[in-house]
Parts: sequence; structure tokens; C-alpha cells
Amino acid sequence: MDITGKIINQLQEVSGNSKSGNSWRKKEYILETTGQYPKKVCVAVWGDKIDQFALQIGEQVTLGIDVESREYNGRWYTEVKAYKADRSGGAGMPQTPEVDTFYSESEEDKLPF
Repeated sequence: MDITGKIINQLQEVSGNSKSGNSWRKKEYILETTGQYPKKVCVAVWGDKIDQFALQIGEQVTLGIDVESREYNGRWYTEVKAYKADRSGGAGMPQTPEVDTFYSESEEDKLPF
């Protein structure tokens, strides 16, 4: 799933060690979506992707995200994790062409059946 918007804030990076002794890092960014009713979404970036993405406040990005919820002590917690970042403004994404009319006199546009 993709989400597009502008990075409006970034939180402090946090790190620690898991139960198995592996170290981890996480940095969260606040992304504001576009449209008539913009939404603010907190997106987490984990590990080496923090340095790889190098997201900055004010950037317009499209993030590939996974949404996951977990239960802990009878409460549910949801996290939005980014696994890819695209700064091209969606240029690489397929766009639906605008259609003015469905009628065409061109032979090229005629169906064979």
C-alpha cells in the first residue's frame, strides 16, 4: 500500500536491544496527506532504512507502507511501517489518462470484434 504526502515533522530516533540481544533503531515521521481533507499519519522507519531514506521535513514523498496491529494486555496498538520511499512525486506510478469521449473515427481505435 502507498501513501503520498509531505513530511511535516520528525521525532527523535529511539534504539534499544531486543530480548535476543539484537540492537534495533526506529525513527518516526509525521506525513500530511494531500486532498480536500488532509490527514496526518505517523510513519515508522526501522533500522538501516533510516539512513537509506534520509527523509527531511518539507519533502513530498510516496511511501510504501505496511500496517500492523498487535495486542498487549488487552489493548491493541497499530503501527504504520515504511519499507520504501519515492521522491519522484509519483512519476514512476502508472497514471490513468483523462478521457474526453469514447467515440473515435480512427481505424486504429476500432476493435476487431
